[in-house]
Amino acid sequence: MEFDTITAISTPLGEGAIAIVRISGDEAIKIADGIFRGPSGKSLLQVNSHTIHYGHLIEPKSGEIVEEVMVSVMKGPKTFTREDVVEINCHGGIVSVNRVLQLILSQGARLAEPGEFTKRAFLNGRIDLSQAEAVMDLIRAKTDKAMNVALGQMEGRLSKLIQKLRQEILETLAVVEVNIDYPEYDDVEEMTHRLFLEKGNYVKQEIEKLLTTSQQGKILRDGLATVIIGRPNVGKSSLLNSLVQENKAIVTDIPGTTRDVIEEYVNVRGVPLKLVDTAGIRETEDIVERIGVERSRAVLKEADLILLVLNYSDELTAEDEGLFEAVSGMDVIVIVNKTDLPQKIDLERVYELARSHKVVTTSLLEEQGIDELEEAIADLFFEGSLEASDLTYVSNTRHIALLGQALQAVTDAIDAIEMDTPIDLVQIDFTKAWELLGEVIGESVQDNLINQLFSQFCLGK
Repeated sequence: MEFDTITAISTPLGEGAIAIVRISGDEAIKIADGIFRGPSGKSLLQVNSHTIHYGHLIEPKSGEIVEEVMVSVMKGPKTFTREDVVEINCHGGIVSVNRVLQLILSQGARLAEPGEFTKRAFLNGRIDLSQAEAVMDLIRAKTDKAMNVALGQMEGRLSKLIQKLRQEILETLAVVEVNIDYPEYDDVEEMTHRLFLEKGNYVKQEIEKLLTTSQQGKILRDGLATVIIGRPNVGKSSLLNSLVQENKAIVTDIPGTTRDVIEEYVNVRGVPLKLVDTAGIRETEDIVERIGVERSRAVLKEADLILLVLNYSDELTAEDEGLFEAVSGMDVIVIVNKTDLPQKIDLERVYELARSHKVVTTSLLEEQGIDELEEAIADLFFEGSLEASDLTYVSNTRHIALLGQALQAVTDAIDAIEMDTPIDLVQIDFTKAWELLGEVIGESVQDNLINQLFSQFCLGK
C-alpha cells in the first residue's frame, strides 16, 4: 500500500527546549536530505537506518540557515508507520518549529491529518485497531494505572485474546462444515452439537471475563464524573482544593462564593476523578448565583459519584434533606465537614437519611478525614483495590459495545443448540460473533468508521 509523504509537528506548541517535526513516506528521507546540511557533508540518503545527525536546515534557493537541528533517520519497515520516517529535533519556540514545518511543506510533503501517522501504522499492518486506539488512551492517561492499562492494550494483550477467540470459533465452524459435507457416521449430528456447545461455552466465559473488567477499565480511561454538592459554605470548595492539593476554588466564609461549576481532574489511589465543584444549592434571589444553582442541578444527572457535603456545626435543614432526595438511587458518599467546630448536626438523622451510603467525617481546615474519604471512594468502585496487574482490561466504549453484541450472539447460539435447532442456523450466530470480535481489532470494519476514529487523534500522532 503506497501513500504520499506527510509531515506534522509531533510535540505540543509553545515554548520548550525541544520540538519534533515528523515526516513519513517514501520521499521522507529525500525531502529531509534536500534541506539538511551536516558538518561531514554526507547525504542522509547514504546514512544507516536509526541514526541521528547534527547539522542545519537550509533554505535550498537562498542557502539561508533556518535552524540548528538533530535529524533522526529511520528506514521502513522497522518504524512506527512501516514507512521511511524522519524526525527533526529543533528548538521549541513557536516561530522556530513553524519555520521548520513550512520548509518541509515547501519541498513537497503534505500536512498530516489528525492521527494519520497512527492510521498508517494500522493500514500498513504494524498494529491492529484496538492497539491504535490504545495509543490515544496512553496519551490521555491521567493516572499510572490508566497508563498501564493503555500500555497493555497497545502491546496487544487484548488483541491476542480476541484473535484466540476468533480462531476457536473459526476452527469450530470448519469442523462443522466437514461433518456436514461428510455425514458417513450416524453420530455426526450429536458430535457437532456437543462441539458447538463446548466451544460456545468457552467463548462465552472468556467474553464475560472481559466484560467484568469493563466498569473498572472505563473508569480508569475516562475518570469518574464526581460531583460535589451541598448547601453554601459547607466546605465544597475546600474539599476540591484538598483533593486536588491546590487552591483551584475560592474559599471564603461568605455563602454563595462559588457561582459556577468548576471542573478538575484528581488522582485518588490510581483512580482518576473528574471533580465538579458546584454552586451551593439553595433558594436565592441573586440572579448570577441562581444560574449557578441551576447548573449544579443539571450536572447531577451525569454524575457517576456524588459527594454530598454537610456542616457538622449546623443543624440539618430542609434543603439538606432535599439533597438526599435529589440523589436517591445514585452512588453517594456523605461527608460531614467542619468537625473542628462545635457539633450541632444530628448524626443519627444523617445516618438515617444516608441509609446504606458511606458517611465520612472530616475537618478540611485541619486536613483530617481525607484518607478515609479516599478509601471510601476506592471501596465503592473497586472494592478497595484494583484487580491483578495481569488482567486484560476493556476500557473503550466501542469495544465494550461490540463484546456485548458478540456475547449475545454466542448466547443465542448456545440456546439454539440446547433447543436442537438445525446446525446451519446455529452457524449463523457463531459467524456473527466471529465478525463482531473482528470489528474490535479492525479485521472487519468499514472505512468510514476508521476515518472517524483516527480523526479524534491529536495532530502529529
